[in-house]
Amino acid sequence: MAMSTAPTPARPLRADARRNYDRLLSEARTSFAAQGTDASLEDIARRAGVGIGTLYRHFPNRQALMNAVFQEALAALLDRSRVLATADRPCAALVEWLGAIVTHAGAYRGLAQALMSASGDETSALMSCHVPLRQAGDRLLTRAQSSGSVRADVSIDDLLQLTNAIALAAEQTPADPALADRLLRLTLQGLKEGPPAPAEATAPIAQARPAT
Repeated sequence: MAMSTAPTPARPLRADARRNYDRLLSEARTSFAAQGTDASLEDIARRAGVGIGTLYRHFPNRQALMNAVFQEALAALLDRSRVLATADRPCAALVEWLGAIVTHAGAYRGLAQALMSASGDETSALMSCHVPLRQAGDRLLTRAQSSGSVRADVSIDDLLQLTNAIALAAEQTPADPALADRLLRLTLQGLKEGPPAPAEATAPIAQARPAT
């Protein structure tokens, strides 16, 4: 997943500081894509041609750097949610958007786990990604529920944790590239209103959240 310039910090940077910021972000994208989000920050700083202290001045911790790297993908996901908000089939639109999250979360090894952890941590720098995703997803979910195609007891928080868990499972099973799509579609059968499917097809879902 290609990334480019992250949002400019609130206070304008001097030209040299801006160059350092951009180089650090570029090297972080490359390192995270190749090695995962636990790539060495010292190596990222070295390849950017700066000291580790300069990296920490721009990005106080690893999650702050991950947040900057993820901004373009976040913008794409939010744009897609706005397009899908007028789709003719609200449930299908919701599923498509959740699938896009799985794809983006799987772009960097370790990102899905970090997003799962950030959802319950108000101090995490990744909350600035989680909050707008949650708001966008909640609008799609509410529309699907209002259409009668999705159960009323489904929450967006559960769905976001589910999508990150699927991305994490796919990350750990690289030999099966279709796994994420298969897991998403299998599990989301439990979203729909209506009579339950045969027990052998839905037993795991039913145990996790009984149908109403």
